[in-house]
This record gives sequence, C-alpha cells and structure tokens, in this order.
Amino acid sequence: MQQKSKLFLQALKYSIPRLGKCMQKQHLNHYNFADHYYNRIKLKKCHLTKCLQDKPTISELAKNIPSRSFSCKDFLPIKQENKDSLSENMDAFEKVRTKLETQPQEEYEIINAEVKHGGFVYYQEGCCLVRSKDEEDNDNYEVLFNLEELKLDQPFIDCIRVAPDEKYVAAKIRTEDSEASTCIVVKLSDQPVMEASFPNVSSFEWVKDEEEEDVLFYTFQRNLRCHDVYRATFGDNKRNERFYTEKDPSYFVFLYLTKDSRFLTINIMNKTTSEVWLIDGLSPWDPPVLIQKRIHGVLYYVEHRDDELYILTNVGEPTEFKLMRTAADTPAIMNWDLFFTMKRNTKVVDLDMFKDHCVLFLKHSNLLYVNVIGLADDSVRSLKLPPWACGFIMDTNSDPKNCPFQLCSPIRPPKYYTYKFAEGKLFEETGHEDPITKTSRVLRLEAKSKDGKSVPMTIFHKTDSEDLQKKPLLVHVYGAYGMDLKMNFRPERRVLVDDGWILAYCHVRGGGELGLQWHADGRLTKKLNGLADLEACIKTLHGQGFSQPSLTALTAFSAGGVLVGALCNSNPELLRAVTLEAPFLDVLNTMMDTTLPLTLEELEEWGNPSSDEKHKNYIKRYCPYQNIKPQHYPSIHITAYENDERVPLKGIVNYTDKLKEAIMEHAKDTGEGYQAPNVVLDIQPGGNHVIEDSHKKITAQIKFLYEELGLDSTSVFENLKKYLKF
Repeated sequence: MQQKSKLFLQALKYSIPRLGKCMQKQHLNHYNFADHYYNRIKLKKCHLTKCLQDKPTISELAKNIPSRSFSCKDFLPIKQENKDSLSENMDAFEKVRTKLETQPQEEYEIINAEVKHGGFVYYQEGCCLVRSKDEEDNDNYEVLFNLEELKLDQPFIDCIRVAPDEKYVAAKIRTEDSEASTCIVVKLSDQPVMEASFPNVSSFEWVKDEEEEDVLFYTFQRNLRCHDVYRATFGDNKRNERFYTEKDPSYFVFLYLTKDSRFLTINIMNKTTSEVWLIDGLSPWDPPVLIQKRIHGVLYYVEHRDDELYILTNVGEPTEFKLMRTAADTPAIMNWDLFFTMKRNTKVVDLDMFKDHCVLFLKHSNLLYVNVIGLADDSVRSLKLPPWACGFIMDTNSDPKNCPFQLCSPIRPPKYYTYKFAEGKLFEETGHEDPITKTSRVLRLEAKSKDGKSVPMTIFHKTDSEDLQKKPLLVHVYGAYGMDLKMNFRPERRVLVDDGWILAYCHVRGGGELGLQWHADGRLTKKLNGLADLEACIKTLHGQGFSQPSLTALTAFSAGGVLVGALCNSNPELLRAVTLEAPFLDVLNTMMDTTLPLTLEELEEWGNPSSDEKHKNYIKRYCPYQNIKPQHYPSIHITAYENDERVPLKGIVNYTDKLKEAIMEHAKDTGEGYQAPNVVLDIQPGGNHVIEDSHKKITAQIKFLYEELGLDSTSVFENLKKYLKF
C-alpha cells in the first residue's frame, strides 16, 4: 500500500491552497504556508546530517536576503540610555551569531517529506530526491533526481507520491521564497530519468487502471485558486487532459486517496460547504460518482473500508462533526447512518482508518484525546493523553496492527506514541527524557469574556520562577478560519521559557479549538467576540499574577494580525511590544478589492463589504487600518514579504505609514520628553507568505522583544545555538 505524507483532515488542511490568511504548513487562503514541510523533529545526540550542513550560514543568509527596515526611530527622538542598550544588545547578538556560524550544532534534526513504499524509503538528501532500503542508513541511497536541474533557488521537496507498482515517483518541488511549485515525474529504472514536469501543482495522487497503467491525477493552481483537475499517463501512451473544472470561484479543489487506495476523492470545498466525488481506483477512466451535492453549511469528508464509506460531517444537530457511514454503492445523504458522535466543545483534529479500527484524534476542553473505535463490535476506547501535549503530528503508516503518532508542544519536541490494537494499549517512546518536563510547567486556565463565555488559555513557564509578575510575557493569538492556534514545537519558544519568559496561548473565538461553533461565534458579524476574548485573556493573566503590561508582548501572524491590530487601537495600555508576520491589517480595503486572488474565497469569513452595508459597517468597527488614531501605541515589529499574494504588501505599508503619522501627531501633542514607540517594517524579498524557519527573522524578532522590554539578551542568543540549524 502506498504511504501518504499526510492523513485525512491533515491532508485537506495543509496541502490545499490555503483558505485563510494564516495557516500552513496549515492548514485556508491566507493560511500559513509554514507547515508546507510537514516536518518531523527528532531528538538527536549527533552532529548535523549532510543535508542540513549544506544549508547556508546565517551570514550568507544575511548577504543573499536583503531587507528594508523602516523605523519610527528614524524621525522620533530616542533617549541616550536606549541607544546604549541597543549597542550592547547588538554586540551580544553579533558575538553569538559568530558562534552560531562556527560551532557544530547538536540536539535536533529536521526531517523533510519522506514516503515509504514497498521496501524503499523516498526522501530528500541534500539537493537530490533519493531512495534507500534502510531509512537509518544515510550513506547508502540511490539518487533519483537532482533538484538543481530545475534551476531554482534552494529548492526543497514538499510532497512525494509513488506509483502503485513503483514504476514512477512524483514529487512536488518548492522554494522558501515562493509559493509556486513544480511537480516532477521520475521513471524508476536502472538509470532514473525525469519523464515529465508540471507547473503549479497543488495536490496529486496515483492510481492504476484496468490495463495496469499508472495514472497521475493532479490539481492545477492559478493565482492561488485551485479549480482544475487533470489526469496524465506516461511512457508509450502519454496523455495529459483536463478532467474537471470548478466554476464557482469561492471553492477550491483538492485530491485525496483513501487509506486503502480504493477510491480517489475529489474534494470541492469552501469555508463552510463541501462536495465530494469518487473516482474508482480500479477503473479511473470511468465517470466519477457524486456522493452528495453541495448543501450550504454542510461539510463532509470521506474514508473507505470494506465497501462502506465513513463520512465525517456536521450535518444535523448539533452542527458539530459526527461520524456516519453508508454503503459505497448508496452514497447519498439520505442513506447516511449515524455511527459516532463527539462530546460538545470537541475539535476533530484528524481521523485514521485501519482494517478493523477507526482512530479519531480529538481536542476536548483544551486537552488531547485519542478515541479508538472497534469496527467489528462498535466498541469505543477513549485515551486521555499527557497534559503537556498540545498538538498531534500524524505519522505515515500502513501497518494494520499499529497506529503511530507524535505529540508535541511549543517548547517540547515531538515524542512518538504507538497504539497497538492487539494489546489495546498505548505505548510511548522510551529513552531520552527531555529535561523541559522537569524544568517547566504547563497550565490550562480560562478567562471570562465580557459576554460570560469561558476562553481557554495554555500557559508555559519555568517551574523555579519566582515572582511571575516581574517576568516577561509573550501572548500568542490567531482566532480565524476555524483553525487552531499553532502550538507545534518551535526552538525559539523553548529558549524564551528557559530564559524566564511566560508564554500564553489564547484560544479565542474564531479559531477551532472548541469545534465548529467556536469558529462560527468569531466570524462575520461576530468577529468582535475574538477581540473581547483576547482582551479578557490578557487582563486575566495580569490579574492572576502573570507579568504586567510593561513586560507584556503580543505576537501573531497572518489573520491573527486582525485581532492584534484591533487591540492596539482599543487597549494599547495592555502591551509594551508587538511582533507580527505577514499580518492582515487592512480588512476593509482588501475585502472590497475583488481583483485580489483570494477575496471571493474569504467572503464567508469576513463578509462582503462591497454589497452588504451591514458587513461594511461592522468591519469598520474593528479593522486595524481604519481605526488608527493619535494615541500611545506599543512598539511594533512587522515582517512582510515583498511578493506575498495572500496578504498584499500594499496594505501593510499603508498601515505602517498611517500608524507612524498617528504616533507623530500624538508625540507633538504630548510635548517634549515623550518616549515614542518604535515601529519597524522589515520587508523581505520573495513571494512566500510565512517562512517559519527563517533564522534571520527569528533572531530579529527576539532581539526586538528584548530591546523593547529592556532585557539582557546575552543568554538567550547563547541558547539559540543549541537549536537553530544553518
């Protein structure tokens, strides 16, 4: 059975053209493309692999990736002692940067996309697509294709699919500074050769037809919109034809091969509605079969086992996800039978199907669970996972006896777990125990929003921290598209906790942490609920002794910038500093410009201000750009990308210019002695949306936070060398 690099909902979330302004890996238009690797992070006690050593040093990155920074310090007075502090921090920064370049790195290794098929493992080694018979033997592999032939700048493999009989392998190639992709097809033989290449491919899957011929189905993405499905064959019978075109511009199309490879599903979706067609994996040239015509507000996803379809859907009351099933030859909605329901306030993270079991990965009351459903006897076993865990990483797997996965948190690298069906037990990886488990605490608290709604928070800090009120606090927020706040492992977050910071993750309405209704309560004309939730979270943290406004920073990326920008306008006194990456800050003008590639797909999240006066007036109430006024603001560091198609640079520049004017006006009215906030716009080249692993960005943001909060940055940069790879 062919291995997949992603599973069920994870595949839909992370591989489709994003529908949201954020996440993505993610996970959706302006969703964060930072998840494009779908990386695994292993705990290592060795030096870097060859692939990682070939990456440029931080100084080379600085040379080759220029940035343009604009700062309020260019035109506003700064006290002399701040200049001295800046110089000292810069000296510390430069010293550590030199060490980072020269010292061998240890601890963590990032593993990019890989696929197991037959007796081989397919993966990227250096600048090559390779395969080996032993995934642990890095020195014994066969080179299938050299990525340098594509003449791209630092290309990487985003996704791999192997044809059923291993005659071909297809790989999607991307670069760090662009969302454009190329799908190559390599013929596997004694002398592997590239058979074909296709530009701008989003999703792709192999099936085999009745004549034992491999057929590649793929979706074509144009201007971030994915509407066309193609199918192609190779060898002596080459063909390439468009198979389907979606006419509604608010929908996108994504392909998914069921776990047993029996059906290829064509998923046609927007934010709130979906439609699925089945292509028979045994007869891929036959016309597809419609499961259920799209019904506004009804979402559904399909898996298959033993001639039955298992359908995860929100149809019926309550409008949360539930599992239903029907015979594969009677797929219409009137034949769906309820099979399993979730508890209220439960988020379905993913689903994995096995021969005799269905495994649901869930989040309930801000804790993680795994539900194992026995398909023979309809038994259910619910497993509560360790309280430190904040996120799942799904593992590729074809072993019917085991269900492996990883758990992670923002400060703890992934740890492997395996559920063994025969024993009915969950086994955890043994060996090295991360010291962070003893040196840090994770707390789950709730804040009361002004309408009485309880808003969950996840908090991390050192166990031996004394007087938390005097510790710096970094608050994270997102709150859009029904997507969870990203809580994957990030080395820089680990370093901050080690250096005494408190990290707080606020799971506000508009996100998906408590299910579909949690999203519905924070979109369209309820978007202000998310702002009220964020305000309540920060005030609750301060009220319970976690830091204070002068030591509080707020961070977000993409669509999370809406709530952050709105809070800076409405309650700037709660914060000292803000860092934003590719932030969505000009909601009104963006949503009124239908020439932008993603505006039509965004209407169900933000509303249609062009045709609906109610939506227009509501957006005006919270839009960060529209509500800038002369007042004191926290210092703000914004990272933007020059050719970002998801969040246009123009809106960010306009926001920054207007903010500077408001600050200058307030400074004049306040008079001499006023310490103006620092506003930095760092414009990076390239057309990507978010580059999560950019070392230059990480160090710049951390340096900014330490300077603005008046903290000594020497130890934090010393510790970064343990984790960042160059």
